[in-house]
Amino acid sequence: MLTQASFQSLLLLLLYLMTGYGQEGQFSGPLKPMTFSIFEGEEKTNQIIFQFKATTSNVRFQLSGETDEIFHIDSGGILYYNGILDRENKAVHRLQVEVLDVRGNRVEGPVPITIEVKDINDNRPAFLQRQYNGTVRQNSRPGKPFMYVNATDRDDPTTPHAWLVYRIAVQLPSIKDVMYFQINNKTGGISLTREGSQELDPFKNTNYNLMVSVMDMGGQTENSFSDIVPVNIVVKENIWKAPGPISIMENSTKPHPLQITQVHWNDPGAHYSLVEKEKLPRFPFSIDQDGIIYATQPLDREEKDTYVFYAAAKDENGQLLAKPLEIQIEVGDINDNTPLCPAPESVFEVQENEKIGSNIGVFYASDMDQQGTLNSFLQYSIVEQSPSIPNENPFIIGNVDGMIQLIKGSLRKQVTPTYHLKVQVSDPDFQTICDVTINVIDINDEIPIFEKNNYGNLTVSENIAVGTTILTIQATDADEPNTGSSKILYDIIEGDPERKLVIDTDPNTNTGYVKINKPLDFETVPMYNLVIKATNPEPLVNDVHYNSSSHAEFILMVSDVNEPPVFDHALYQAQIKEDAGKNIRLITVNATDPEGEEISYSLSEDTQGWLRIDEVTGEIFTKGHLDRETENHYRVKVIATEKGGAHLSSSVYFHLSLLDVNDNPPRLMKDYTGFFFCHPLTEQGSVIFGATDDDQQSFWGPGFGFSLGNDKLQNDWEITKLNRTHAKLSTKHKNFEEKTYTVLVKINDGGRPPLENTVSFPVTMCKCANNGFCYQQADSLPGIPTVGMAVGILLTTFLVIGVILTVTFIHIKKKKNQNGTSKSINQSPELEHLSS
Repeated sequence: MLTQASFQSLLLLLLYLMTGYGQEGQFSGPLKPMTFSIFEGEEKTNQIIFQFKATTSNVRFQLSGETDEIFHIDSGGILYYNGILDRENKAVHRLQVEVLDVRGNRVEGPVPITIEVKDINDNRPAFLQRQYNGTVRQNSRPGKPFMYVNATDRDDPTTPHAWLVYRIAVQLPSIKDVMYFQINNKTGGISLTREGSQELDPFKNTNYNLMVSVMDMGGQTENSFSDIVPVNIVVKENIWKAPGPISIMENSTKPHPLQITQVHWNDPGAHYSLVEKEKLPRFPFSIDQDGIIYATQPLDREEKDTYVFYAAAKDENGQLLAKPLEIQIEVGDINDNTPLCPAPESVFEVQENEKIGSNIGVFYASDMDQQGTLNSFLQYSIVEQSPSIPNENPFIIGNVDGMIQLIKGSLRKQVTPTYHLKVQVSDPDFQTICDVTINVIDINDEIPIFEKNNYGNLTVSENIAVGTTILTIQATDADEPNTGSSKILYDIIEGDPERKLVIDTDPNTNTGYVKINKPLDFETVPMYNLVIKATNPEPLVNDVHYNSSSHAEFILMVSDVNEPPVFDHALYQAQIKEDAGKNIRLITVNATDPEGEEISYSLSEDTQGWLRIDEVTGEIFTKGHLDRETENHYRVKVIATEKGGAHLSSSVYFHLSLLDVNDNPPRLMKDYTGFFFCHPLTEQGSVIFGATDDDQQSFWGPGFGFSLGNDKLQNDWEITKLNRTHAKLSTKHKNFEEKTYTVLVKINDGGRPPLENTVSFPVTMCKCANNGFCYQQADSLPGIPTVGMAVGILLTTFLVIGVILTVTFIHIKKKKNQNGTSKSINQSPELEHLSS
């Protein structure tokens, strides 16, 4: 029979086995320093933490330290607790466990035991103030905080429970639903948006009221706690404004630095600086810490008439307080520059038979002073002429416009070929003398004469390159060399209406070079009868005319060259639905041979073998099954080849666009290996999956349709469509077994005709670790027996206990017989442990 102590030990052992204690040493062990982590918040009764084992028998365990009447240990070494733990009141409990014998003497210990209370989200965040007030200047820099709101959360700051996220819930007044304010969701810093920086105006709205909320858990879960606080913001006028354009007279004799303007930041303590807009050899400006801008040295308008730079205001950390202001400086002009001659010597020409009053030319001088002012207003006069004979003062110059005119006739090149003038140019304060030369040039009274009037016949092939010189011609002119009267220009006046030829002239020798200007074509024009005329740029005098001496002829013969066929289009295109059958005519291509040879057509680069072409007619047909999903823009090369002659060929491309038809069923967007939920479900869960289709997708219309694969699934699951491509699978209750479910989903693509596909993916209900992931799939979780396994384990346990007791009693009985004494039997260490 079992003794009472043995029976109690047996019950305790069964309790350990049923609760999982004692497995592989996880929940029991020798007395040593240990640390345990326990979640706060849930009320527990006799919740076992650990069982300590003593190294000797007939002992009991004792607990001391920060028990707070919550932690206890029984005499057998089982550490447990009753009640509710609160991390915010006490995050760590430090205990001591010792082992005492029957007389109360310490046998082991004391050993420190640490209980760490793990946090749960049981505290809501709270703002430090019940209302916040702030001010902001209009046009302040967007994104720079001008005030902060702050909240705290008593939960563990190292966990998401105390991760706070701020947001602006309401802005009043709301103007066209545009947010003028924004908040840093981590720091609580409130700043202007770009629209707020541009639109805030204290003369329109002085006050804005915000409702700012804060959420814990990073604001990412439905179980977040939140708080809300009002924020009143007053808008003040911005005094950080750029001054208008500032005018400074050049070459100022006032003492420098010379104050020119001042800028002001909205608040004291700003650090000012100037920034160049363009890199200059010298930057003659500075700014002091009162915002006063100075010109550091005299300016020169002729060096630079306008300066543009920026004034910046920065805080003590060197950060810009607002957008820098643009400063514009205009340098005023004084008359400090003399007139300038256009060149060391200005040269003009006049024909010897020019009429009185003729315009010879315009003499332009310049002045670096400001244009359009009296400082740059110039006047002209001739103060000297050389030679002064035989005509004295034959020229005048316009006092204002500088126009030189002839006021006396009878100029003779042979008598006076050149006149030298001194022209005085004056502004209100300065005068300059400029040199002007007027050359008397010969009149054009001689015509160009060709060295020969017939250049005979010339033969060239039709493929001669454009730009090739085919003939050199020469004419001469007896007028003065290197003048417009003696320069010769050549032009083809007959035989070339399409300007296939062009003639270039050497300006030094008047030699003409006949060149190919456009491609020749034997089949179009095999021969050209050409007439060339030689002329001067200057007009002839009235009584002289061009005649046959200024004309020349020659015949150009074009020889034939075999040319490849020519297509009538540079590219052929067509389109067809991808489900079109075979032998469907797509298009007809056409090529012709310049020499009239018959053409044979063929295809190349038909990589899919989808097309064929009639070699005689050029008609292109479908040959194979078309598939847009394989290649939606198909390109082949069409080749046209001469049947006779040199069998020359040419090619063009044919582009075939395939139009989509609905011939592919929908499928899952990716390979979903499975979803899992933590068992048991504490709330209804959901997962999101997506669908796609190899056919061409439209951005309009309803998209894919989703439904459960059969009616049996509707008791446990439901499908909710989220958008055109995604849906959500949700549980309809929380009473699921710990196993893997196979969920079938029908996907309809909504095409014409619609195609449907049934897909499946596993959903596993499993126990989860603290990090929210399964230990492993529910069908093979260790340590969780089925009902049959539990019964087997229980029967096996009873059998093992019976064998142990039987062997123990037999051993005791034998020992009594051997010793012949009635000494008490010492219990084995195993039984001592069980009875304790």
